[in-house]
Amino acid sequence: MTVLIHGRSSSHFTRVTRVVAHEFGVSYGFRPVHDLLSQTANDYGGNPALKLPVLETPEGTWFGALSICRELARRATTPTRFVWPEALAERVASNAQEMVLQGMASEVAWIMRKLAEPDAADAYFEKTRISLLNGLDWLEVHLPQALQTVREEAALSFLEVSAFCFLTHLEFRKLVDTGAYPSLRRFSEAFAERPSARETQYRFDAR
Repeated sequence: MTVLIHGRSSSHFTRVTRVVAHEFGVSYGFRPVHDLLSQTANDYGGNPALKLPVLETPEGTWFGALSICRELARRATTPTRFVWPEALAERVASNAQEMVLQGMASEVAWIMRKLAEPDAADAYFEKTRISLLNGLDWLEVHLPQALQTVREEAALSFLEVSAFCFLTHLEFRKLVDTGAYPSLRRFSEAFAERPSARETQYRFDAR
């Protein structure tokens, strides 16, 4: 393999990069990050911020899902018209991307809080939970409109990939029942039919 993704099969940010790799026809190796409480950069593919995913290439290392996706696009063997976040000039689509990314970040904070102190519940934890649910309420109303404008421009977008990975991760981690959000559920079910989605289903990595 010419490139290696460091991440977790149970991570929504990691799945974004893996879906994009499949969509662009980029072969990659995968190295699981097992200990999310580790304070050693080498355990995160050398990322000094102790975050994942990380893309290791012969030329160097890329940190973060969006940066990794851009590098994967540059290595594409399958031409794909793709809409990046900065191209979302329409207000609702731009706001939808922000809600998705904020929701993904809130979900990570929620999971890490539980991991560090399973029985803890404080004001920050509650704010994170409310932020996540408020974002889902907004996306339920506005995501269909946002996707309609995006799909007029290209076959696929970072918004669609990240939204799918975010929504299905909520179910995988049993944090939120997305059945309460019918339009989001319909979107997820439709995207799940793509080969890239079927090839990157969430699971916990064995040690």
